[in-house]
Amino acid sequence: MRGPEDQFAAGHIPADVMRRLPPGTDPRRVVIVQTAPRSYTGPILLAITISGGVALVVLMIAVTLHVASVAAVAVLSASGGVGLTLARTKNRKS
Repeated sequence: MRGPEDQFAAGHIPADVMRRLPPGTDPRRVVIVQTAPRSYTGPILLAITISGGVALVVLMIAVTLHVASVAAVAVLSASGGVGLTLARTKNRKS
């Protein structure tokens, strides 16, 4: 028997519990009720869901800003107001 749960399952009542019983109580008729151990599945899944949702919102904001900036540059360059040129410099080592 490794832990208190094993003792309770085998019908053994630990001495500290036995001392708390009222006088005249038959220990064979005592039922010990324990709370179930806490499950961490719910909080972990909630944290993962919130993190995924935040990441998705940030990604959608980035995509929206990218599309809006490309559309703005396209409209301004088509109207003749602004031009955007991307040029690669050639580095020649002689």
